[in-house]
Amino acid sequence: MPTYRDEVVVLRTHKLGEADRIVTMLSRRHGKVRAVAKGVRRTSSRFGSRLEPFMVADVQLYQGRSLDIVQQAESIGSYGAEIVTVYERYTSANAMVETADRLNEAEATPQQYLLLVGGLRALARGEHTPRSVLDSYLLRAMALSGWAPGLTECARCGRTGEHTAFVAQLGGLVCSDCAPAGAARVAPATTSLLRSLMAGEWDAVADAPDSSTSAASGLVAAYAQWHLERGIRSLAHVETSRAEAHHP
Repeated sequence: MPTYRDEVVVLRTHKLGEADRIVTMLSRRHGKVRAVAKGVRRTSSRFGSRLEPFMVADVQLYQGRSLDIVQQAESIGSYGAEIVTVYERYTSANAMVETADRLNEAEATPQQYLLLVGGLRALARGEHTPRSVLDSYLLRAMALSGWAPGLTECARCGRTGEHTAFVAQLGGLVCSDCAPAGAARVAPATTSLLRSLMAGEWDAVADAPDSSTSAASGLVAAYAQWHLERGIRSLAHVETSRAEAHHP
């Protein structure tokens, strides 16, 4: 069918010509979609604001040869306006949509769409600290892609126990026999926080000490970037905004 409708999250946009944009979206049913939104950079555009990054929309698209064409767009969630007003929310949201953009077509599932929408909604509403929302999103996105970190058993040999070494390359926590020399050591409170972030246990996340929050964030970032095979550029800005928030 040449024309189709879907719910989408706008991941990023690029200018095209004098008035158009190429919009990259994660859709609920059609995976990642790249489409041309004609005339959206004109002040008279009816739906340009609905196709900005972090926005959730119901769109009608026409299937083109190389790029689809956006014919209609109706707003479902206007999260961008609230996100851009707080720098930590903005940098965290950028890291989330960059991660979603890295998903290959097989991984761009309805579950990934719903996870991203939920994360952006939580950021926009200020329900939790931005970095915790990002860390929880990254852990869950990796799990949905088949890369769930081992947090209860040794990721290499499967031995149960309270392991204290975390190795991204091996898949998460590993026992003392499997841990290579120099492996990062993880405090029990940090391990507990990682499990809470994965499970969405937000009361436990909120009660975690700053030292555990910082340690967990570093491990999550290392794990996500290892499995995505190249760095998430936006994470550098997340670290900057976090440092500025703690040292005004």
